[in-house]
Amino acid sequence: MKPYLMACLLSAGIAGCQSAPEKQSGHPTNFGEDAAFLRQHLKNVVVLQLPGDSSRVAVTGDYQARVMTSSASGDAGNSFGWINYGLISSGKLTPHINAFGGEERFWLGPEGGQYALYFPPGKPYEFQHWQTPGMIDTAHYAVKTQQAGEITYVYDGAIQNHAGYTFNIGVERTVRLLSKDAIAQRLQVQLPEGLRSVAYETENSITNKGDSTWQEHTGIPSIWLLGMFKPSDQTAVVAPFRPGADSRGQITDDYFGKIPARNLQVKDSILLFRADGKARGKLGIAPGIAKSGAGSIDLANNSITVLLYEIWPEGKYVNSKWEEQKEPYKGDAVNCYNDGPLADGTQMGPFYEVESSSDAVALKPGEARHYRQVTMHFEGDRAALQALATQLWQLPLDSVQQFLQQK
Repeated sequence: MKPYLMACLLSAGIAGCQSAPEKQSGHPTNFGEDAAFLRQHLKNVVVLQLPGDSSRVAVTGDYQARVMTSSASGDAGNSFGWINYGLISSGKLTPHINAFGGEERFWLGPEGGQYALYFPPGKPYEFQHWQTPGMIDTAHYAVKTQQAGEITYVYDGAIQNHAGYTFNIGVERTVRLLSKDAIAQRLQVQLPEGLRSVAYETENSITNKGDSTWQEHTGIPSIWLLGMFKPSDQTAVVAPFRPGADSRGQITDDYFGKIPARNLQVKDSILLFRADGKARGKLGIAPGIAKSGAGSIDLANNSITVLLYEIWPEGKYVNSKWEEQKEPYKGDAVNCYNDGPLADGTQMGPFYEVESSSDAVALKPGEARHYRQVTMHFEGDRAALQALATQLWQLPLDSVQQFLQQK
């Protein structure tokens, strides 16, 4: 289970899980308003932009080099990232996790299991013992270099896992705004006329700063990137996968109980997952069938989001379930999550998430594992969006509309 959902469920009174006023009541905010809010409450906010380009990306070292939000149309444009106004404006830290929001944050896995990074040695997998490590929750990452449209952050820290092994890890994370030409090159498609776009690439690396090689029997960390976006009744997550006789068995859809058919459609080589922020559900796609290019379609705001990430089909992916695991290196490569009310009616969001992970590599001292991801947002009229959805996923927007209209 996602840690901050457990935090909300079992400790609903903490500030990070309370619904924030106004900015999270469903009213849209523009990028300029979000950037001004972040600068009001944080000391290290950087807005990346390129000369003559209207795209913007807001990043902060205060929250581990997190991309907070972005815009395809300058300050007045739609702001794509979900931001926890309530928690940030409180100026307080909360137990277990600080869910500040942001459309791409840097984390490490695994969360649960015998090699968990979120449970101390000797403690059961219960909420009161769960804690997000400070280096991916409260630590400030320092700026290493900065130039037009690009910034690099670094941080060195140590984490002890549930097996009692201490990792000394160096983190380096670059956020780079992409030009319109670079966007088309990365997608390898001809972008339809009339689309507004913003895209950024992150280069993430973890280096073994210790004096011994990481071993499977003591645990190996992986890079985990999580994005929080704004939901709507007309938004669906789109995730492609490799078809095959056993492909459905490699899609996990019961993390919080079985996702009902109304909220999940799996056909051929693509799935649609309702992203309305009204019903909690999480799914995972195994590396053997996962494909790069998951994202979402928002028919209410005429936008498409696409994430490009690396996948190693034969790689070892950590398992984050809160239990002793028989196969701790058979986890998901891609995850998607839809937020919703908890049993007591409280809710941290609403938001939805698209997540990706690297494989776990047994690094020697001084060796590094690198992982890249590109996040793209496109806005335009229905015809332009349909042309793009066809090139990306062979997906008719009418079929997405029909899925979202299911009762």
